[in-house]
Amino acid sequence: MHLKIRKFQVFVEDSVDASETPRETPLRKVAVAAVLENPYAGRYVEDLQPLIDASGSLGSRLATLAVDALAPYPAQSYGKAAMAGMNGEQEHANALITTTFADPLRNAIGGGKAWIASFTKVGAPGTPIDIPLASKDALYVRSHYDGMTITLHDAPLPNEVVVILCLANRGRIKARVGGLALDRIKGTDGLT
Repeated sequence: MHLKIRKFQVFVEDSVDASETPRETPLRKVAVAAVLENPYAGRYVEDLQPLIDASGSLGSRLATLAVDALAPYPAQSYGKAAMAGMNGEQEHANALITTTFADPLRNAIGGGKAWIASFTKVGAPGTPIDIPLASKDALYVRSHYDGMTITLHDAPLPNEVVVILCLANRGRIKARVGGLALDRIKGTDGLT
């Protein structure tokens, strides 16, 4: 299956709290979105595997755009989301952000062994969507629990899906709720 992409959109947010020292690294969050035709809009299809298989190349393209937008910083957190237009199903959005889609992101950022937080929904153009973020190396790094909200004024149209990757270069500014520190990660789950 070939995915028909209408457009890509890149969002960049840099935040530095006024009380932080000038040497503090700003928190950069980036989201990259692809707006594409939903080949299953308006009809029920039992087997979504062709959509899952096609998502790998989309993941590669979005990963490249996200890494470029985050530069010069390396990624510490990641997340993914998708929103189907009103003629689609939430399941169509989910099919586009499985492991097939996400593995190119892990490769592009130099690994990432943690589960990638995700969110899907059905919505109309202009509907906000929240992309959750968590540490790329261990889910229990609380300082990196965050998110980014984006809105595309003209998407998704009823027969489209918006697919989104999000990256951040650090944890929240002034994070102080405890939990596993980034520099104390061990093993594949961060704890053992």
